[in-house]
Amino acid sequence: MKELLLCIATGLVEDTSAVSVDVDEPDAEGVIVYHLHVAPDDMGRVIGKQGRIAKAIRTVMRAGAGRANQKIMVEID
Repeated sequence: MKELLLCIATGLVEDTSAVSVDVDEPDAEGVIVYHLHVAPDDMGRVIGKQGRIAKAIRTVMRAGAGRANQKIMVEID
């Protein structure tokens, strides 16, 4: 799942060296939180107008996690 998020994010940004993903341990409900970090100049590219790209990223990640029987959440930092 981490590789999928990295692949999506690096395709969107200009500064690919600044893209990183941190993964938290599952909480009490079994939800794994993925923290996506990008350069400040690329935040708009990852979030998109009215958050549409961020919503699409979260949807794709949830779909992939569903196939792996996981519960995830993506936070963009």
